[in-house]
Amino acid sequence: MTATMQAAVFHGADDLRVEEVPRPTAGPGTVLLQVARCGICGTDSHIVRGRFPAPNLPLIIGHEFAGTVVEVGAGVTHVAQGDRATGDINIACGTCWYCRHNSKLFCPNVRQLGVHDAGGMAEYVLVPAQNVYRLPATMPFDHAAFIEPLACAIHGQDRVGVGVAESVLIIGAGPMGLAHTAMSRLRGAHQIIVSEPDAQRRDRALRLGGDIAVDPLTGGLDEILEATDGRGPDVVIEAVGSTRTYTQAIELVRRGGRVLAYGAAPADATIEVKPFEIYTKELTIVGSYAGTYETWPKAIDLIASGRFDPGAIVDSVRPLQDVMEAIESLESDKSVVKVQVQIGTASE
Repeated sequence: MTATMQAAVFHGADDLRVEEVPRPTAGPGTVLLQVARCGICGTDSHIVRGRFPAPNLPLIIGHEFAGTVVEVGAGVTHVAQGDRATGDINIACGTCWYCRHNSKLFCPNVRQLGVHDAGGMAEYVLVPAQNVYRLPATMPFDHAAFIEPLACAIHGQDRVGVGVAESVLIIGAGPMGLAHTAMSRLRGAHQIIVSEPDAQRRDRALRLGGDIAVDPLTGGLDEILEATDGRGPDVVIEAVGSTRTYTQAIELVRRGGRVLAYGAAPADATIEVKPFEIYTKELTIVGSYAGTYETWPKAIDLIASGRFDPGAIVDSVRPLQDVMEAIESLESDKSVVKVQVQIGTASE
């Protein structure tokens, strides 16, 4: 291996460069992966546009990655050179009150690869050994690079508790809205409604298990109430991250229903909420920030078994040199749902 590598490095708002940087090496308790695929997440776009806090610049972005183990540090025994692997991006102290209570996402010192520390939009990424998951040798890298977003969706589904025979409204048919559509079907929802302005994305939602797909710009909100006999859905999942759709989620959910705040809104965004409405409707509103712990092996198992097919969501592959153009295409072209960046020559 050479001493340097190509990486997508964020230097400040609207300043993302593919450049040569030093290659990391595996020390004690760490694993070095040669990255094959890295997905582009909406969070990456928010970071690049300066709408999501990334405090340690310059930063290698990317947190949806998979590749091959090329170095293992001292004390690492659960993976070996040549294994296919991915990594939980969430790194916590392990000793604070939150970590001791199985809540490392709330650790005051939590860091995330691709947000605080160097991520996977590079030829190599260094991951703490305890965060590395060995993958089946037959799992394609494009599927493996969807483990992180699927783990996030599973965490959200667990948080809001989608159950058998419930009606679920998913606002937004981007990659995560589509993942929630498929997951809601797997969890036994009897009616899955997807609200999405783009016709192609509505069609894809139906193929992934949605029962009804409505256009919120042309009377679709009335269709949602009609489909639920005027009550509203049992569960509403906001997967857009806009103040308008967050307000819709609270308005549309039935009395006694549950809302999942899943879409990443800008850090300074606010909405007007009527406390009396939450009070009288006895709403349960929960947030979901990321996946960790048991959600990772669950995601691996669902993909490995074929129960969840990332190929139904990933629709574009670009080379590392085109990463900025790929981000721009996701922002401007609604026919593109999920882009992965191929890094190096690995393609299987």
